[in-house]
Amino acid sequence: MNFNRNYILASNSPRRNELLTNLGLPFTVKVKEVDENYPLDLAKADVAEYLAAHKASAYAQDLQPEDVLITADTIVCLEEKVLNKPYDHAEATRMLTQLSGRSHEVYTGVCLLSQEKSVVFHDVTTVHFKDLSRDEIDYYINTCKPFDKAGSYGAQDWLGMVGITKMEGSYFNVMGLPVHRLYEELLKF
Repeated sequence: MNFNRNYILASNSPRRNELLTNLGLPFTVKVKEVDENYPLDLAKADVAEYLAAHKASAYAQDLQPEDVLITADTIVCLEEKVLNKPYDHAEATRMLTQLSGRSHEVYTGVCLLSQEKSVVFHDVTTVHFKDLSRDEIDYYINTCKPFDKAGSYGAQDWLGMVGITKMEGSYFNVMGLPVHRLYEELLKF
């Protein structure tokens, strides 16, 4: 990695901040409000990449020659349905009830942007949940308040610890940043 670059994480996610810090990458955080709507005809793998690139476009005019911007977006997909961040307790309950006893995919799209170039990529992880009781779902929502999490859960939270039975792919991708892919892409950037 080129440590002479000025890396900027365009996210207020504490999980992404923690993962980049643990990677040993020096960075600053800059956040702008960006609309997270996407064309409904996109394939699910393309949604996360589209949103990451869309977020990056909001910063393009602000970048200096030494800047490398990092944006990301994570989505949870149950079959063909995208489960976004829940609006309230009832929606979180519906999502977690749908995920209970089933497997689903978590896609994280990442965009690296500088004045010279842009690279967009994604990673996917299949997550398997045990059958969740209504009491477990209510306890989790009431204690962890997962309203900032796609699919209404965090793998690193209580529900992830007691409810996830298996993962195929990167755990860190489910947390919101496929660090192994990011590292490889930054080496080439």
